[in-house]
Amino acid sequence: MKRTGLIVTLLASVLANSGAAAESRNEIKTAEGHPNIILFLVDDMGLMDTSVPFVVDANGQPVKYPLNEFYRTPNMEKLAEAGTRFTSFYAHSVCSPTRSSIMTGQNAARHRTTTWIKPEANNRGEFGPADWCWTGLDKTNTTLPRLLKTSGYRTIHVGKAHFGPNGHEGADPLNLGFDVNVGGFSAGQPGSYYGEKNYAWKGVSGQGQVPHLEKYHGTDVFLTEALTLEANRHIENAVKEKKPFFLYMSHYAVHAPFESDPRFAKNYVQSGKDKRAQAYGTLIEGMDKSLGDLLKKVRSLNVADNTLIIFLGDNGSAAPLGHTDYTSSSPFRGKKAWRYEGGMRVPFIAAWAKTDSQNKWQSQLPIPAGAIQTQTGTIMDILPTICNLAGVKLPKGMPIDGYNLKQQLAGNRNETRKEDFLNHFPHNHRNSYFTSYVNGDWKVIYHYPVPAKGGSSEPSQKSRYELYNLKDDPFESTDLANSYPERLQTIMGALIKDLEAKNALYPEVGKKQLRPVTPDELRKSTESQMPTENPNRQDAVSRVQTHPYIKTVKASSFQAGNPPVHAVDADTTSRWAARDGSFPQFLEVELKAPQQVNGVTLTFRNKTVIQYTIDVLGADGKWKTIVDQSENDKEVQTVTHSLDADISKLKVSVLYARQGWATITDLQMTFPKGKRHSGQ
Repeated sequence: MKRTGLIVTLLASVLANSGAAAESRNEIKTAEGHPNIILFLVDDMGLMDTSVPFVVDANGQPVKYPLNEFYRTPNMEKLAEAGTRFTSFYAHSVCSPTRSSIMTGQNAARHRTTTWIKPEANNRGEFGPADWCWTGLDKTNTTLPRLLKTSGYRTIHVGKAHFGPNGHEGADPLNLGFDVNVGGFSAGQPGSYYGEKNYAWKGVSGQGQVPHLEKYHGTDVFLTEALTLEANRHIENAVKEKKPFFLYMSHYAVHAPFESDPRFAKNYVQSGKDKRAQAYGTLIEGMDKSLGDLLKKVRSLNVADNTLIIFLGDNGSAAPLGHTDYTSSSPFRGKKAWRYEGGMRVPFIAAWAKTDSQNKWQSQLPIPAGAIQTQTGTIMDILPTICNLAGVKLPKGMPIDGYNLKQQLAGNRNETRKEDFLNHFPHNHRNSYFTSYVNGDWKVIYHYPVPAKGGSSEPSQKSRYELYNLKDDPFESTDLANSYPERLQTIMGALIKDLEAKNALYPEVGKKQLRPVTPDELRKSTESQMPTENPNRQDAVSRVQTHPYIKTVKASSFQAGNPPVHAVDADTTSRWAARDGSFPQFLEVELKAPQQVNGVTLTFRNKTVIQYTIDVLGADGKWKTIVDQSENDKEVQTVTHSLDADISKLKVSVLYARQGWATITDLQMTFPKGKRHSGQ
């Protein structure tokens, strides 16, 4: 017994002396006893994926938009009525960086897990930094659950982890300070949401199968419900043992695959949206039911007044709702993995499960009912806020990039807070090789000059900038980079300074780092190089000859220097819409004028099971699904579909690929013979 006590004392000593945040900044202090904490994290849930309005007008009053009317989240509404919601709460634009930031209180530029973790291999990308933290978190990291565990908490992980790849410590949450793990492993999405399929792809063990849920295999229990039942069971056990609990309720919903939750399907049949959008609505509603069930459980156990609920999403929306910048996150621009606000703003609500003004913990962290906080908050704030409430001292020297939210949750402004947010993404993805930086009312986006395809030292583009005033233009419709050169220069200087302070890594060409430069530095560098004309040089797009009927070609993501036009009657080595762990991926072809099309032939990079749809924009201005292979379970590679329609756009959406690239290497449309095209 004495030896065990010595080990515990030594562990506490190591944590107490391994580093620390500035106590004055985060207001860390000690307290007797501990409140319960439920951190309710929803995968891929953006700011508009709810009936709760997070957008406010000039007077601070909530404003509802059409997406708020589509979704059904009554329990979120009740939580918002009982507590404080944030209108500008930021997360990184993809999942693993956000999840590591929640666990450490650090920006991704500092902890260096700067893109999603691929379970099977290093997901660096062609020009990503070689030393990025692709192995994720491990036993050496000081994490939120580890800190709480040393203070007597029962730490419970339920749902998605995605902290590390196969074969590394971060793949198992038990290595990161959790006492319990249900459902967490290396993958970022489930094989299936259906118990009948054992929560695996086609019911096959090892194909994305969510672990620790064997008791539900072969049943009709939806994954969201199974995780909720397990969470409530572990809450009950902790209360019986009279231990404070920290529940990290990390739902796989509402990530793909977009499988309909049959409990709620009838609510969306008359919505007018396609079946993928309807399925997404059911995932949202099922997640909301889970929130309500957890609240019922803590109330039934008489611990609701001692239980803090923190609700948030991990990145922007991936809702399968449309074909433009302004659909899935409307009225915000962009979506998951994008550099715009729709990729980074997420819902955030904090409330006590039951209001009691006499409760000790609620007196320490007062949260007024129905409050709306317009000052910025970020995912890095969660660790210092929870530790402050729980009376957990942070290790000395531990770098923390967040703030204690105590003042803001009370409805006040934190005047000492620096209102900025850095989203550093030096990798290839839907939006590739960029850093975005919110600084007060302004936001700058810097695009790194990555080389052309094949590793040539010649950049496919110069350093490029976007600048937006979020106060006047929150939906980023007008780029002001050319209109406000002095403001652009100032904010780029702040962006570079913040990256350097966090010891960030940058895209690399060989051993050369592509560090960001200010517009003035870029101009001086360009002038000093004295460029000469090369009549033989052409850019990547001009080298490709597309069909004369085609106006533009767009894709959700593609390899730098190898634009999606390569996939149209062109280059079989192209890598548009690289498999990045999230679907749908799309390839869209716009014609110069409405044109009759008799057929379309697709060639995929790999012969594997691929689920996809083909939509066309007709002369009536409406999109229509003409090919639906969303439930295909057979291997395909080259497929031809007949059609007879006058169209102006054609879009192929790859919903799922069992393995390899989600890539179309060739797309050919058949036009009537002899029929001339008016835009030729």
